[in-house]
Amino acid sequence: MFSGIIEEIGTVDSYNGETLVIEATQVLDDLKISQSIMIDGACLTVLEISKTNCTFTVETVPETRSRTNFDNLIPGDHVNLERALRYGDRVGGHMVQGHVDGVGTVRSITGDANSNLVVIEADQNIIGGIVEKGFITVNGTSLTVASCNSNTFSIAIIPYTLENTTFHKLSKGSQVNLEVDVTAKYISKLLEPYRNPFSN
Repeated sequence: MFSGIIEEIGTVDSYNGETLVIEATQVLDDLKISQSIMIDGACLTVLEISKTNCTFTVETVPETRSRTNFDNLIPGDHVNLERALRYGDRVGGHMVQGHVDGVGTVRSITGDANSNLVVIEADQNIIGGIVEKGFITVNGTSLTVASCNSNTFSIAIIPYTLENTTFHKLSKGSQVNLEVDVTAKYISKLLEPYRNPFSN
């Protein structure tokens, strides 16, 4: 489990479509093999750690690749990193599973003195679980939904988040990993039998 509060921006060292090697510093402090780490919103298992090269290695399976933007990763790309929560930690964001629901596309970015408003288009299975002022995880970052309609939602990015995550790299057309708040998923599942009571 994660909080969506990004600890560090890592750099892709290498990726062959399965084995992903990330260069980092801060998250390596107490990272251990077999632990979970979130990379751009996806929870993955640490397989190797090299303190000499300042890298750690994970494997991506077909399910992960089909639901994320990882197929676009190349060496030199930056990714958001967060280690798993420990019991007793403060949760500054919201409860994030690291189970990416799908990929959205940035449609526009507009800014003012205090924030950047980012509009993201997503499939209906994701939009259906988003509510205004609710939580959404974008590339592993816990954010509040500013507005939502039938095929897009918007989020406001404050300067601190912009500078300390990969959001400053986004542009129109960028693809981002999305995870809907887990509470919305459970509510949707509970209501499913009542949506079409005459289906059986």
